[in-house]
Amino acid sequence: MNRWLIVFPLILILGSSWLWWSRPQAPATAAAPKPGPGVDRMAPEIVLPTLDGGTFVLSEQRGKPVVLNFWASWCMPCQRELPALQSAAEHFGDQVVFVGVDQGETAEAVQKQVDQLGLTFAIPMDGSGDVGYQYNVKGLPTTFFIDANGMIRSLWMGEMNSVTLAENIAKIRP
Repeated sequence: MNRWLIVFPLILILGSSWLWWSRPQAPATAAAPKPGPGVDRMAPEIVLPTLDGGTFVLSEQRGKPVVLNFWASWCMPCQRELPALQSAAEHFGDQVVFVGVDQGETAEAVQKQVDQLGLTFAIPMDGSGDVGYQYNVKGLPTTFFIDANGMIRSLWMGEMNSVTLAENIAKIRP
């Protein structure tokens, strides 16, 4: 009986030590963040035609913070939020890039909305919805706040007002 009082704790100690020493080691350096739609991850590349006939390439915006908004003209919260985006775009000028990615609509429907609201920022056309899918957009509006290095620093799902917009822009400006 006394022998088991010594053997049992010894087995526990030796077994625990073996588990500790044989565990897999963590890598010494962390890998670079993978592209993806999450906060503190690199923003996936976007190459889309724009409403005005040009091409929008997200990587060409590096060096400036980007407000990347996914919207559609039929979306009522989008319609209410777009004037705040336009006002912020006018306020920040060339310091922040504002982009409104339209989801799956015709150029005519989008142009009507753009004219009605007086939008002056880039309007890439995601007709197939592939970019929205790549960014895991589950509802509209959805806005990504990307810093000058291409890293997503904040994400807002749903309608924003000017205060929410300003708070999130503050997270991506130096």
